[in-house]
Amino acid sequence: MFSSISRALLKLLGWRVIDHRPADLGKVIYLVVPHTSNWDFFLGLLVRSASRIQANYLAKKSLFDSPLGWWFRALGGYPVDRSKNTNITDQVVHYFNTEPHFAIAITPEGTRSKVAKWKSGFWHIAHRCQVPLILTSFDYGRKEVTLSEPHWVGDDKEQEIATLTEYFRPFVGKNPQ
Repeated sequence: MFSSISRALLKLLGWRVIDHRPADLGKVIYLVVPHTSNWDFFLGLLVRSASRIQANYLAKKSLFDSPLGWWFRALGGYPVDRSKNTNITDQVVHYFNTEPHFAIAITPEGTRSKVAKWKSGFWHIAHRCQVPLILTSFDYGRKEVTLSEPHWVGDDKEQEIATLTEYFRPFVGKNPQ
């Protein structure tokens, strides 16, 4: 039921989901780019529901310390304290290695602000756990969310990040800067 409601809301808002994922997708990282607005979270929830995606997500710790913290946790969120070295990469690797089914959404920018360089935790997780990325673009210019076929990361982190940055370059965030 929620899936149908989410699809109807996306359609009403003028959004289209282009889904290239295979039906038998197992453990995976949804690499979500660009992340420029708080609205990305709500769009992501609609797409997750409409596409029947079961995935957790990482978000800044302050969201979980708020009165709505219970809600963010109930929706599958894991808090990230960016003021400390909390080894979140190791924690996510642990989940991938111990959970029979696990998927997580990660925004490599690590913030809604424009950044010169992505955080590389997603690459370390994908490489260590041998799980693919689903390249997930939020294109506010076209009102399209695209979910790619699985993308397996290579051994060269810097080259991989450069390739992925180039892939996402055409997509327009809500607040491009």
